[in-house]
Amino acid sequence: MSLNLGTGEIAARAGTIIDSMKSMEGPLLPILHGIQEEFGYVPPDTLPLIAKALNLSRAEVHGVMTFYHDYRDHPAGRHVLKLCRAEACQSMGGDAVAERVKQLLGIDFHQTTLDGSVTLEPVYCLGLCACSPTAMLDGQLHGRLDAESAEDLVKEARQ
Repeated sequence: MSLNLGTGEIAARAGTIIDSMKSMEGPLLPILHGIQEEFGYVPPDTLPLIAKALNLSRAEVHGVMTFYHDYRDHPAGRHVLKLCRAEACQSMGGDAVAERVKQLLGIDFHQTTLDGSVTLEPVYCLGLCACSPTAMLDGQLHGRLDAESAEDLVKEARQ
């Protein structure tokens, strides 16, 4: 999602999300999810707004956001490719698949291709251990990856 919003508009839209959820029990994670859903990432300027609304320090909000790998502090590419890095996938050749995907895309984990088409993210278990190594492209699971199927997945992501 490409946004050309000013700081004021981001603050206003984030404020609406924060206000709608701040009375929930344990509102921080739902607020972060809501903001990421709205913008495609959690703009850094929204962290102080969240902290103030929930009476938390900015460090606490930043710590929670950076602890969970699904939150982004910058926009993702048009497609998000997640590769499982958990032990089951590693034991079945996941490291080789990951290296091949990184080579094909020309990026490392937590990066986006220069053309903005693909963001590559590591995840620590997709719950498909019996079909490892696994990946998820735009929410769709792919199992039993090898060098050839990894190339096919990258081609699909590049389209």
